[in-house]
Amino acid sequence: MVRRKIKKVNPLRSRFPVSRVLLGNPENTRFLLMAALVGVGGGLAAIAFRWLVDSFEKLFQVYGRQLLAIQGEHNIFLLPLIVATGGLVVGFLVQRFAKEAKGHGVPEVMDAVAMRGGTIRSRVVLVKALASSICIGSGGSAGREGPIVQIGSALGSGVARFFKLSSPRVKTLVACGAAAGISATFNAPIAGALFALEVILGDFGIAVFSPVVVSSVLAAAVSRAALGNHPAFSVPQYQLVSAWELGLYVLLGVMLGVLAVSYSKLLYWTEDFFEKMRLSPYLKPALGGLLVGTIGIFYPQILGVGYMDIEQALTAAEVMSGTLLLLFLLKLVATSLTLGSGGSGGIFAPSLFMGAMFGGAFGLAVHGWFPQATALAGAYALVGMGAMVAGTTQASLTAIIILFEMTGDYRIILPLMIAAIFATLVARGLQRDSIYTMKLSRRGVKLSGGREQEILSALLVKDVMRRKFEYMQAEWCLKKVMDFAKTARETIFPVINRKGRLVGMLSYQELREVIWASQQETKELECITCAYDIARTSVPVLTADDTLQQAMMKFGLRHSEMLPVVRKAGSKRVIGTVSWQDMVDAYDKALLARTAGEK
Repeated sequence: MVRRKIKKVNPLRSRFPVSRVLLGNPENTRFLLMAALVGVGGGLAAIAFRWLVDSFEKLFQVYGRQLLAIQGEHNIFLLPLIVATGGLVVGFLVQRFAKEAKGHGVPEVMDAVAMRGGTIRSRVVLVKALASSICIGSGGSAGREGPIVQIGSALGSGVARFFKLSSPRVKTLVACGAAAGISATFNAPIAGALFALEVILGDFGIAVFSPVVVSSVLAAAVSRAALGNHPAFSVPQYQLVSAWELGLYVLLGVMLGVLAVSYSKLLYWTEDFFEKMRLSPYLKPALGGLLVGTIGIFYPQILGVGYMDIEQALTAAEVMSGTLLLLFLLKLVATSLTLGSGGSGGIFAPSLFMGAMFGGAFGLAVHGWFPQATALAGAYALVGMGAMVAGTTQASLTAIIILFEMTGDYRIILPLMIAAIFATLVARGLQRDSIYTMKLSRRGVKLSGGREQEILSALLVKDVMRRKFEYMQAEWCLKKVMDFAKTARETIFPVINRKGRLVGMLSYQELREVIWASQQETKELECITCAYDIARTSVPVLTADDTLQQAMMKFGLRHSEMLPVVRKAGSKRVIGTVSWQDMVDAYDKALLARTAGEK
């Protein structure tokens, strides 16, 4: 008698298609549970970070002022010492424990996703939280969203590495952490998910959409349970007064698109300025804090996050348009000084502040000219916030949704959409990179350049160069050069003088032509001609920190098979060589490793 093995059928699978999909793919179910874990963790991290900011703000702004006997206008000139002290602590934390905690954080997350398979060091969670909360709490002009995005992303990366997930899944959990951070910080679950998909991943596929949404929703639920369910800003209800008013909002979007590009350029110009400054990196954030504190003596509105002043602009409080424009310019300078000097914090809140100030000034002007056909200045301040964020990040969809969720006001959605779109278009027309991708482009990382450029930008010359290489002395006579070339393994050689400095390159092909000429002349030519006389002196050189993408561009200038490597730009001391084949082999190896990691 043959016994048949009867397969048991789960009734849930047969009745409910969704359950059948989930239960039939346990791997997907487990991954969604991990995304849920990251969402809850991101929500808790956002709550803890907000508590840290409030605690350090009380420490610096209350106890610090009491220590310095700052009361009202009394001893107000000592205020810069408070901001400088915060910068000093931030400089120590960043330089000593995690340099990637410097700046506004989001580019580091994008770089980790694009170049390192989503790997972010776990220590970044603690260092970024402390450095940013101290920077903001002491009065540094920065926001909360950049730090919490980096903290949440590091949490997602840590969970993924703990469960030993593949590279694509690591990246997805990193995006889940970013979504959780934005969602919990601004009580904006839709915008949190869109930010992660639009900015961090650049992918809206269903495979990443579902876990990101799960994380964002749970983070918002955790945040609402602890902090309450209310919009980030309480504003009166505004609406479009007349159809032709849309033209004014278009003009506002165009103007803020130009100003957003100016913001990006000034921030990185300031960063370059501090990088070139001959001062210890531990002290540079303190200097930036000292300058920001000096501005804060006269205009304390630019210190910290500035949400209270944003609400004043949104409620159309009686503020002169000239004052609003001045606050816009001072916030622009203060944020550039804070982050450019090495402080830690986000650029989102300063963008909101600047957009509200400029939009409010614009609204006061047009409402004064056309009082019957335009909304109050607060409406333009609200739209200005979204347009400035859209132009700065070049993520118009995220900017529109996050402003809607942060205010809970749907009536202003049409002006907000049109202004954000035009701000983004103008910013992209003037500058290809957003404020996030510009930092990566300056490192040679092109996120839109395809897999080949990503790999080449991630590899450095110092990682593939040959440190033991064959070379010729500049003073060698032709006979010694020929004898050396006969036994050498290479076909092209750096020519170096007695001081160890590069004077040129000499290839076997060029040497062969000289050898043939010397055979036609007298043997005396072999003794009076040296390597320096026949070497090519106009040779492009590589530096150890060049990317392979930059190296390939230099190879293309001369169609050479090998180039010398110097330690830094301007140096002539050769520390190695790189051949074209070395770069091809390194690229192939990296491509195979990445392909294997994505399976």
